[in-house]
Amino acid sequence: MKKTIALFAGSFDPFTRGHADVVERSLALFDEVIIAIGVNEQKRTLYSSDQRREQIARYYAANTAVQVVTYRGLTVDLVRETGATVLVRGIRSGTDFDYEHMLSDLNRQLSGVDTVLLCTDARHSFISSSVVRELITFGGDPSPFLPEGFVL
Repeated sequence: MKKTIALFAGSFDPFTRGHADVVERSLALFDEVIIAIGVNEQKRTLYSSDQRREQIARYYAANTAVQVVTYRGLTVDLVRETGATVLVRGIRSGTDFDYEHMLSDLNRQLSGVDTVLLCTDARHSFISSSVVRELITFGGDPSPFLPEGFVL
């Protein structure tokens, strides 16, 4: 029987409770989850791609069903390289849905791989990496918005 491998791509700057919720729910549906950190030199980030990979890998170190990688280029190319069988995306709102729906159609056209959209748990729907980044930048405490035990 073929393993189902979900690819969860994003910038994860930083990785939030919402992201962790998508990973945990994906693990209930798929055999493995690859958290893929997209590298885009044009995008201003708080943490380097290596720092983000280390942070997330440390958090999931005890879970052999989770891999953490960085990549450049198209997500569909990484799908082919890793053998992923599905893309996973979290959505918080109707605006997210519209964007992710269009992106899922494009990715399916390019790779033949479907996207599973997971609605964010209501407890996390207001959390975004950009809001947490801003909080950190101005000296606020991000811990309520990070996964329990996550270390930046």
